[in-house]
Amino acid sequence: MKSVYFVGAGGIGMSAIARYFLRQGKTVAGYDKTPSKLTEALEQEGMLIHYDEDVEKIPEACRDPKETLVIYTPAIPAEHKELQFFRNGGFDIQKRAQVLGTLTREHKGLCVAGTHGKTTTSTMCAHIMHESSMDCNAFLGGISKNYGTNYILSDDSDYVVIEADEFDRSFHWLRPWMTVITSSDPDHLDIYGTKEAYLESFRHYTTLIQPGGALIIHEGLEMKANVQEGVRTYTYGTDSGDFHAENIKIERGEITFDFISPIESVRGVKLGQPVPINIDNGIGAMAMAQLNGCTADELRRGMETYAGVDRRFDFALRNDKHVVLSDYAHHPKEIYQSAKSMKQVYHDRHITAIFQPHLYTRTRDFYKDFAEALSQLDEVILCDIYPAREKPIPGVTSQLIYDNLAPGVKKQMIKKEEVLDFVHSRDFDVLIILGAGDLDNYVPEIAKIIESKE
Repeated sequence: MKSVYFVGAGGIGMSAIARYFLRQGKTVAGYDKTPSKLTEALEQEGMLIHYDEDVEKIPEACRDPKETLVIYTPAIPAEHKELQFFRNGGFDIQKRAQVLGTLTREHKGLCVAGTHGKTTTSTMCAHIMHESSMDCNAFLGGISKNYGTNYILSDDSDYVVIEADEFDRSFHWLRPWMTVITSSDPDHLDIYGTKEAYLESFRHYTTLIQPGGALIIHEGLEMKANVQEGVRTYTYGTDSGDFHAENIKIERGEITFDFISPIESVRGVKLGQPVPINIDNGIGAMAMAQLNGCTADELRRGMETYAGVDRRFDFALRNDKHVVLSDYAHHPKEIYQSAKSMKQVYHDRHITAIFQPHLYTRTRDFYKDFAEALSQLDEVILCDIYPAREKPIPGVTSQLIYDNLAPGVKKQMIKKEEVLDFVHSRDFDVLIILGAGDLDNYVPEIAKIIESKE
């Protein structure tokens, strides 16, 4: 293999693998629908990218099926012209998850799965491991603020930290050495069809853990594990589990706690990103890092220096007068935890959320749950649904969430294009931009507008 071609190059997970092959000196090229900061960065690093669905634009170096690996994302439709060209030409075509699966066979895969929390937990674990004597490679689902990338490369570590994505059953390609499972609240029902099928996919995932390894599963999950003989099983949680927290202190914008472990407890852990939900995420990350040899001092140092992930409780402005942050939360349980954490940290301030729902099917399936989660906040501004890969569904709009918000919650619906004018017209105390769509692109400008009012 001399070259690698990506059909759907600009996705957060795909770009990490692209960088892996760039570092190996391969010719790396690909297609993506739209330019972005990520694709611009990849081009600067040496990747050849075009943005038209055009077979003629596939570089000559990627036209030999004997020398080219083609990697595609499930979000690309089967009728995509370039994908059809490669299929008809006899190329080796793999999903991103298949490539990651190969890496878990060649290295010790430390994987993090779950409906939510997996990006933060895997990035925390990767940071702890990379800063320790263990070191690691990592393929993450978000941009680490510590490294400015979603990818970590080690010259000699046998560990690879991977975010295990359940979408399209992608995580079934993996063969984890150890895995954390953060949550199993049903999602992606457009793929799975039923809650039972979703939970079954997680059960099957646990059968793939290699003997000698371990499962670290959050307390109270509805899914049932089914590990092979020789796989150790541990539980974790904020308040209970084999790994848990005690002596939690949240004061003056700082969070500290004691990490209680069956191996060695660690006192006085300080969160570098002081958000209450990160206690839970941190326990899962520290548990897996500790099971793979990280010392108490390395755990403590890794957690204190962890700087967060883009779009995961990502502060764009923070002072005594105004707070602006964005959060990728797009499932009702994620929204619930995000809102709960905001209320804990800013309990005496007025909190407004601008929420852009993600996917028609998810809105259809969970609109009441979204409304209940958002109703914890003082004010909710709803934008139109971000469709991503989906076609509209009759009768499914943001109005479904709007109509089910609790009495007493101040609420309004606006178009995405009206957001900046709306922010100009108001003064905010604490403002959070929620969702996995493209509203996040406005956050830097929103922060500038609000800061200009000080």
